[in-house]
Amino acid sequence: MSKTATIKKGEAKSGDNNGRSDLKAVVDLMQAEYEKRRKSQIEAIKKTDKKLLREMLYQMVLGRVFEEKAAEVYRMGKIGGFCHLYIGQEAIAVGSMMALEPSDMVITSYRDHVQAMVKGITPEAVMAELYGKEGGCVKGKGGSMHMFSKEHEFYGGHGIVGGQIGVGTGMAYAAKYKESGQVTLCFFGEAAVNQGIFHESLNMAQLWKLPIIYICENNQYGMGTSQERAMSTQNIAKKADSYEMANEFVDGMDVMAVRDASLRAIKRAREESLPTLLEVRAYRYMGHSMSDPGNYRTREEIAKYQERDPIVLFQDSLKTAKVFTDDEFDEIRQEAIEATKRAIEFAEESPFPSENELLSDVYA
Repeated sequence: MSKTATIKKGEAKSGDNNGRSDLKAVVDLMQAEYEKRRKSQIEAIKKTDKKLLREMLYQMVLGRVFEEKAAEVYRMGKIGGFCHLYIGQEAIAVGSMMALEPSDMVITSYRDHVQAMVKGITPEAVMAELYGKEGGCVKGKGGSMHMFSKEHEFYGGHGIVGGQIGVGTGMAYAAKYKESGQVTLCFFGEAAVNQGIFHESLNMAQLWKLPIIYICENNQYGMGTSQERAMSTQNIAKKADSYEMANEFVDGMDVMAVRDASLRAIKRAREESLPTLLEVRAYRYMGHSMSDPGNYRTREEIAKYQERDPIVLFQDSLKTAKVFTDDEFDEIRQEAIEATKRAIEFAEESPFPSENELLSDVYA
């Protein structure tokens, strides 16, 4: 486990009949951990290349602006079907994926827009895919949940809860078999931990010593069900102990903490061919999908977590470390706005796939 604290089952309880955590106590614990590490975080920022820090911040801001725009055009009817937004979880994708080599592989769940862009797929190709247009990364035939790019070693976007965990394990097995030196990142939500494939995959990965990092993006709600109502234990990272696998709990609202934990796990995978389970706890500000009004949460709860917004926290640390000025922050945000604007224009202008595409790339 990492040096960060884990919120254990029974800790910070309100004692009501539903067994829900006392919100203030939980968030205060998270804030206390953030303040405890604050000095070392700023020191780490000072030791990190400024160009990299700028790109990390840009990717986080781009992810936020892009997803906010996606929500807007979805409501206008420009995007159809399911649409799961990443707002609030940007530090997870940026902190972990920007620690990878370009040749490393990534596989994820249906909340995949931001990960796709961080891995190198252009905002234009992602937005066009959301629109179902030919200019999308899979020619408009995958939509929101199925981003994919062999060129960028990004293998989806999977709509079945936990379905990608077994595939990701197979990718890592293939990398080891071919001696390619590639590491695999496999993202999934905390609800997927209750699927049998999670346990089967961890057992095989440790048994066969596979170069994979399992990243549980714990946003604390599986659709509309809180983690406390669905799991007998709140400590997901410790589940890896059953398989003698390395594991850490990470504050997912802190991009530097995510990066540090990811670097350790990637080094273990690349140098020792050993897997790791990272439980990265964050909070999604939107509903499970655009069709979810989120009535199972109070506005107070959301507002309390927004006090630890990952982008605001990162900018605050960068400012304290005197890395960037307010004008530079404004410049980065404007770049993200312009990139999103270009993505919208590209998606609007891109044609729909022709009828000839209907059965292409279909295998049975």
